[in-house]
Amino acid sequence: MKAAARRRLALGFLLGPAYGWLALTVLLPLAAMFYFSFLTVAPVGGRIAEPTLRHYAAFFDKGFYQTLTWRSLKLGFDVTVLCILLGFPAALALAKYVSGRWREALFLLVVLPFWSNALVRTFSWTTVLRDDGFLDRAIRVLWPDAEPLGLLFSYPAIVIGLVHAYLPYMILTCYISLQAIDDSLIEAARSLGASSLQLFLRVVVPLSLPGILGGVLLIFVPVIGSFMEPRILGGRTGIMLGTVIEDQFTAVFNWPLGAALSFIMLGIVLVIFALATPLLRRRLSGI
Repeated sequence: MKAAARRRLALGFLLGPAYGWLALTVLLPLAAMFYFSFLTVAPVGGRIAEPTLRHYAAFFDKGFYQTLTWRSLKLGFDVTVLCILLGFPAALALAKYVSGRWREALFLLVVLPFWSNALVRTFSWTTVLRDDGFLDRAIRVLWPDAEPLGLLFSYPAIVIGLVHAYLPYMILTCYISLQAIDDSLIEAARSLGASSLQLFLRVVVPLSLPGILGGVLLIFVPVIGSFMEPRILGGRTGIMLGTVIEDQFTAVFNWPLGAALSFIMLGIVLVIFALATPLLRRRLSGI
């Protein structure tokens, strides 16, 4: 018992500071915003706030907010799917087919976006995607009479910017799962006559599913609330629920409405994951 008590004490000593800091910096601001979402105005500057549910009711009364929510969810789905399609093969190559200095160089390219400022990175895409930008000029080298693509201030431009920002998360999480797959399992499948496609679909993908799901969580949740990339790369066509929420806090100073919309979006995300959890649990238990 004494050994078990010492072990619990050691774990508490090691985990306590980190989880205490997370609770202070995450839960406390969320609790404050949740409180604000039920007030008529933000209780700052001597303003008198009264309890109300009108900000939550506004979401259901105005179809504008529901349309933006659907657009934000669609954006999160599109970006996540593209990150899977691009990131999983890259992670597979890093884990099983590349080694030595080449792997180090490729890892450097993967983490390079983390070393640059997100605002600068997003603005740099405007020089690439705008009319007569780098992309248009490169295309005209091959086809001199080609029309401008007109990607800037469009939905594809938003997707491109977000995929560039979040693709490393998918590569890294998938790489960890793929690296943990024992090569003897792959050799055993080949010795039993599995084709390359069967090996990929029935061995590699199921065993790497935890990494894929981890990447989905790290990408989908922040993307649906993104506001910088839609505002800069989408222009007037880039209005999402995240941009509206950001406006409520920074431009309109309507913190209660912004907080209410934020928690509604959080609730929708939790419902989506709650509905998907039983299916994912059965899938993971069969691995």
